[in-house]
Amino acid sequence: MQNFPTLAKAMVATMRESAAAEPQRAITFQGSPGANSHRAAMEACPDCLPLPCFSFADAIDAVKAGKAGSAIIPIENSQHGRVADIHFLLPASGLSIVGEYFMPIDHALMGLGKGPFKAAYSHPQALGQSHHFLRERGIVPINYTDTAGAAAFVAEQGDPSIAAISPPIAAELYGLEIAEQNVQDAHDNMTRFVILAQDPLDPAVLDGDEAITTFVFEVKNVPAALYKALGCFATNGVNMTKLESYQEGASFAATMFYADIVGAPGDPAVDRALEELAFHSKELRILGCYRQARKRG
Repeated sequence: MQNFPTLAKAMVATMRESAAAEPQRAITFQGSPGANSHRAAMEACPDCLPLPCFSFADAIDAVKAGKAGSAIIPIENSQHGRVADIHFLLPASGLSIVGEYFMPIDHALMGLGKGPFKAAYSHPQALGQSHHFLRERGIVPINYTDTAGAAAFVAEQGDPSIAAISPPIAAELYGLEIAEQNVQDAHDNMTRFVILAQDPLDPAVLDGDEAITTFVFEVKNVPAALYKALGCFATNGVNMTKLESYQEGASFAATMFYADIVGAPGDPAVDRALEELAFHSKELRILGCYRQARKRG
């Protein structure tokens, strides 16, 4: 609690009290009230009790501890790519992906007046999504832990020369003026969130809906191992919609791959592909199977 900006603490305390009374309705998110993840929680799960957490790890740990039924975490943005560290956090979390949500992102430049501003505070993702806007105006980007927290911080500083890039609702919550709306560089700016829970979805409950299966794997250290692993999906007609690599550990000897495919276990083609992938891999972990929120392909 002590890490939240002063202006956010009363709201956070109220939201935590509500979540504590009905933890299964609670959904954790990273950031202060008014952050994009707060909005995503309310839109994806309208009946939920949003529970602010200071970090992604805190949001995950609250679900593991039974303080909330689920968490909503941003994993990638159409303009600025993957959210930092998320590929390490998800496999290690022990939670399962049970849903996804796509949310258009609109950022506003806000401060104690209309500017001019020397610097703007926000989460690195929001700053990256507004890079050209800031550069054209000579505004220095400064990292903050979350977008709404940045707005609260700017309000607390009392300095009219600094601004925040935050969702418009943050200006109302923390008493700031919006200097400019829609400051993101791309106006089709979209963030994909995943919903995490302790128990995985049974593929049988998907009732024939189009599904996504997310997993991580590490191929054997032999020639053409990745080629053979990916061939499993080609020969079985399974559409892979995402493949990203990342290094685990400091040796640089083992590359992990994070992937999404269309389909779910129980589908014979998916089962064959995953069985063959396991044969070519040192490790394979399913992170979740869930309904598509947006059709691929």
